[in-house]
Amino acid sequence: MFFFGDTHGGFDHCREVVESGKPDAVVFLGDIQAHEPLHEILREIRDLTDIWWIHGNHDTDSPAIYRNLFDSEFADRNLHGRVVDIHGVRIAGLGGVFRGTIWNPARPFWRFYSPQDYEAHSVLKAGASGRGDRLRHRSSIFPCDYEALMQEQADILVLHEAPSCNRYGFAVLDSLATRLGVSRVFHGHHHDHYDYSAHFERLGFSTHAVGLRGVLDGDGTTIREGELDGTGEDRVAALPELQVKSDA
Repeated sequence: MFFFGDTHGGFDHCREVVESGKPDAVVFLGDIQAHEPLHEILREIRDLTDIWWIHGNHDTDSPAIYRNLFDSEFADRNLHGRVVDIHGVRIAGLGGVFRGTIWNPARPFWRFYSPQDYEAHSVLKAGASGRGDRLRHRSSIFPCDYEALMQEQADILVLHEAPSCNRYGFAVLDSLATRLGVSRVFHGHHHDHYDYSAHFERLGFSTHAVGLRGVLDGDGTTIREGELDGTGEDRVAALPELQVKSDA
């Protein structure tokens, strides 16, 4: 199984990696930013491997980007908020990011427990036809999804955000991984491949950051280096503007 870091609309490496490595499955770790339906972009590898994904914060940047992922033929391959047995490995997924409007884990209470709670608030505030931040918050982490996963068991946890071993990470994700009983965690979002090995004993599981358009295998071995690995780039990289038509 291979884990693909943030693609941000760049998929040229996918075919070569899959054809040479022949993984039984691949998991995209968010910020996919599909410029057309994902099943069309990945048509050259869809018969070679099983394709799974979680979303990142940039996968709700526009209605077009959102639809190209969430309404694609791979919509049922979204691992967010559930555990799926993929070729004998139980994979748990939590996509998206923490946003203070919804839930800041550093505070004792969340503001909105579920997407439905936020939607009701947003409609009340902006009106049924008002856009507000409803699309944006479809990539926010809600407590209901986190709590549902806390009742599960898994072998691997895939995240867009990072656990506490990253300087921008979150201890609540440590707790989730521990409760799930995973041995490994893979995350994207930060665009670099960090060495977290000093934290493994403290955490009780290994954590692996997958860099921008980088690829790791299920043991955390680098299959393809990320394009910003070793640069210390956190969160935002100097990426070309993705041109996607929006009909908002």
